[in-house]
Amino acid sequence: MLFDRRQTLAAALAAALPLPAWGAPMSDAPVYAAVAMQLAARSVERAPDRAAARTQMLTMIGEVGGKIRGAKIFIEQYGGSPVRLAVLPEYLFTSYPGRISIPAFAEQAAIAPDGPEYDALGQVASDLKLFLAGNAYETDRHFPGLYFQTSFIVAPSGEVVLRYRRLNSMFAPTPHDVWSKYLDVYGLDGVFPVARTEIGNLAAIASEEIIYPEIARAHALRGAELFVHSSSEIGSPMATHKTIARRARAFENLAYVVSANTAGIEGTSLPLASADGNSALIDWKGTVLAESNSGETFTAFGEIDLVALRRARRKPGMTNYLARQRTELFAEAYQMVVQPANSLIDKGAVTVPDRDHFRAVQERVIERLAKDGLI
Repeated sequence: MLFDRRQTLAAALAAALPLPAWGAPMSDAPVYAAVAMQLAARSVERAPDRAAARTQMLTMIGEVGGKIRGAKIFIEQYGGSPVRLAVLPEYLFTSYPGRISIPAFAEQAAIAPDGPEYDALGQVASDLKLFLAGNAYETDRHFPGLYFQTSFIVAPSGEVVLRYRRLNSMFAPTPHDVWSKYLDVYGLDGVFPVARTEIGNLAAIASEEIIYPEIARAHALRGAELFVHSSSEIGSPMATHKTIARRARAFENLAYVVSANTAGIEGTSLPLASADGNSALIDWKGTVLAESNSGETFTAFGEIDLVALRRARRKPGMTNYLARQRTELFAEAYQMVVQPANSLIDKGAVTVPDRDHFRAVQERVIERLAKDGLI
């Protein structure tokens, strides 16, 4: 079915292709181990220049490769299934931008889609014979001066098989801010990519996006069976919003969630452990199979059983929530525009904002919703 690439996201999803096939035949589905690597992010804010920041990132990728190797050996010798998937935390190699200007942060910290950092990550995935998922800030030649927060998956071949750009961010550019041009370049499949691999159909959710059910659902309706979730969040023994949301996204979509949190952030003014703990592996029933405490650790690991997942998805019943979706009911409701698209498009040209732009957009949205009596 064809659709106008400049229509709203809701209309585009309503007009999307029919529900895709969900993976390979069940007899071909593997059982394997996945691990959420809870590691400390390292800021490049204090690096004296771009070259020093790049050297720091590449050095850290090598260190991370060694830590994944150690975790893989332990898990497999402990009696676990072969480790085929490792998930890294959000912005692990750079930390967050803070108040650094968007062009300055793009220059200092954002990596190119064909840059040496991805080559190094590909070498780690190839050496360890696993899929490596993570998150980084990334430039795009179609949008000079901007960067996008990107969740990626690198295959054992060393190839990047999934590149997902975060769609909902408070103080950074997203594809939705340049929506019309982004769709012209990448299409809707580039907005909600699903990698069909020998370890299942994989999709990514970035950081706080786990709180927005539409993002996970859009991926699930395109066939996603497992969500890799790179995060950097406040850990707590109490149930945080993200803790609750991870379990909800799993059972409502009948999908695994492998969520890796940072083990603190080095090189910033914040106390080290401000974003630490609660990395988790959650099955398609919403059951937490493993969860980490604080500090650098690999203890959130466990088995992924695609046979069981696919059997549940193909069995009629009240708990098959994905097959019971009546998406047509909500298509009209989702035509309502809350946050507007194209806030960084002016007369057809992409603009580079300051960080206050995003707060101003939200203030105008709140004012409009209040005026309309909706909040």
